[in-house]
Amino acid sequence: MVTTKPLLTLTAADLMSETVVTVPREMSLVGAARLLAQARVTGAPVVDADGRCLGVVSATDFLRHAQDEVPRARPTFARESYAAAWQMVDEAALPHDTVAAYMTPDPVTTAPGASVGELARMMLDAHIHRVIVTDRQRRPVGIVSSMDILAAVAQADRQAAPGEYED
Repeated sequence: MVTTKPLLTLTAADLMSETVVTVPREMSLVGAARLLAQARVTGAPVVDADGRCLGVVSATDFLRHAQDEVPRARPTFARESYAAAWQMVDEAALPHDTVAAYMTPDPVTTAPGASVGELARMMLDAHIHRVIVTDRQRRPVGIVSSMDILAAVAQADRQAAPGEYED
């Protein structure tokens, strides 16, 4: 993200990644795990047939399931894995239920006009690392991650002291 706008005037629309991986609520937990691994993301909005955001499924949900419900789950190290070893769960140990049964309902969402300060407060208050940006019909149009906010802060700092970061 490169912008000339002052840090505190940035909005969700300025910061968000517009490529949003979504998980249909009918998808199996195994299918969702594969989708997230292939997309190299740690979480995604769960959507209904009309594309409306119903929840979020993340690596935390998989870990919680592995810890609480499947004591026989063990790490697996497939060649195609894109996650760290601590994020991997034996695929055979995952239930074949739909992702809707394991997602976090009532996701934290916002409109594209939310300020960077609002986004940071949402993340801090909910102890999360991403906010889903939705349109008026609650369809995901972007994601703002904590890394997006950190990148904006780093860019603002670089612009405030331009000679300090040159070799």
